Amino acid sequence: MFSKAYSAAIHGIDGLIVSVEADVSDGLPVFDMVGLLGSEVKEARERVKIALKNSGFRLPAKRITVNLSPADIRKEGTAFDLPVAIAILTALGYLPEENLKDVLIVGELSLNGSIRKVNGVLPIVYSAQQQGFTKCIVPKENAREGAVVGGIKTYGVSTLLEAAALLQGETDIAPEYVDVDALFRNNKQEGSIDFMDVSGQKAAKRAIEIAVSGMHNILMIGPPGSGKTMLARRIPTIMPELSFEESMEISKIYSIAGLMDNRGLILKRPFRSPHHTITTSALVGGGHTPRPGEISLAHQGVLFLDELPEFQKNTIEVLRQPLEDKVVTIARLHATYRYPAGFMLVAAMNPCNCGYYPDRNKCSCSINQVKRYLNRISQPLLDRFDICIEALQMNYKELEAKTQEETSEEIRKRVSIARSMQLKRYQGQNIYFNSQLTPRTIKKFCKLDRKDRVLLEQAFIKMNLSARAYHRILKVARTIADLDQSEQIKSKHISEAICYRSLDQKYWGE
Repeated sequence: MFSKAYSAAIHGIDGLIVSVEADVSDGLPVFDMVGLLGSEVKEARERVKIALKNSGFRLPAKRITVNLSPADIRKEGTAFDLPVAIAILTALGYLPEENLKDVLIVGELSLNGSIRKVNGVLPIVYSAQQQGFTKCIVPKENAREGAVVGGIKTYGVSTLLEAAALLQGETDIAPEYVDVDALFRNNKQEGSIDFMDVSGQKAAKRAIEIAVSGMHNILMIGPPGSGKTMLARRIPTIMPELSFEESMEISKIYSIAGLMDNRGLILKRPFRSPHHTITTSALVGGGHTPRPGEISLAHQGVLFLDELPEFQKNTIEVLRQPLEDKVVTIARLHATYRYPAGFMLVAAMNPCNCGYYPDRNKCSCSINQVKRYLNRISQPLLDRFDICIEALQMNYKELEAKTQEETSEEIRKRVSIARSMQLKRYQGQNIYFNSQLTPRTIKKFCKLDRKDRVLLEQAFIKMNLSARAYHRILKVARTIADLDQSEQIKSKHISEAICYRSLDQKYWGE
């Protein structure tokens, strides 16, 4: 007898519907599974057989064949265990086949028949809803993340027997419900860290505000203890709150990576800070079974690389293309995977090995040692930072000052106004931030007066800027103007933007 159930495979950050076909026929008692299967899926054969036995279902001495189609898509992971078991039970007549037509099923089986959590439930349920399915059966632990998708009922089950009873209509399990609006209402930016905790550093705070307003990449250079990490960790607190669409996109990535929390949605901007020993595949994604890396986990948030020169050079160099494209592409023999990588890159570094250059009272490095240290950062990568700033060591008076520092909320209000101006200006252009402007759109949206063009030309010649650095100055100037709520870029905006390229000459100039 033949039957068909439905499941899904993960491809990039999307779910692809997979038909799970089972046939039970006369012949030698063999259990075969076909359909371009990964090693975990091949192992499902033994898990399913024993889980069925321990759940009280007897497999007859017949030939059982399971096909996962389409056969040109590689199936990975353990989420096919439950749909395979359900398809076999239906083929054996335990379950009515008509009850499977609009139901998508995922779940890993343990040998005793209980159902374990799997990764990627959110994108799978979302794809099922888009394809017209009305119900999803998922592990109990995954039910909340599936339930955030509207227009489809998500049922959480704990055992194979529960899933079978649900499909037979013999149980009163209710679909999981999540009040998404309440999640967003109760999500407050307030937390244990705030920009008001940072004394002084007004220039650095100003640069960070500009960077966040236009989603510009920023590099902070300074001695140990100057507050670079403290500043970086507070950047998400001045970013606007996530929209539902942004939250869904981030949550899909975290669901696939197995990092989803028990609320079912990621509600705060990501802040990822990998150690400098990280491998290339862990940073950008990949592996035997492709998974999103740190740059995708930082999507719509911040990727913070502390001690930038300590990273392997070949590791940080692979960031160059994702920084331009805002997406990372991983090619494999059977498929090509694409993961979003729309992050804001924040990096921090010391100016030399000991950390105190150019203070000759403290720095013990020779000029050649300083150059070798700084040259670990290539010029093409350096050009991708729109803003470079110095985080200077604070003196005693600054630390003891009684002045009230600005809160993150106050800064966030200005950032939100600047971003609103950008969204309005670029409506219909597929551009959301000034940092996304191309050379063509820069000409359209960053028009300068004659005297401002002369100012920029002088800086271009004097500072020996590349074409990329020239365009980045214009993009930063556009953001500074937005913070001033000015549609016209003025001389003061150009001058400030040029200042954020001056460290190139101080540290990397000949």
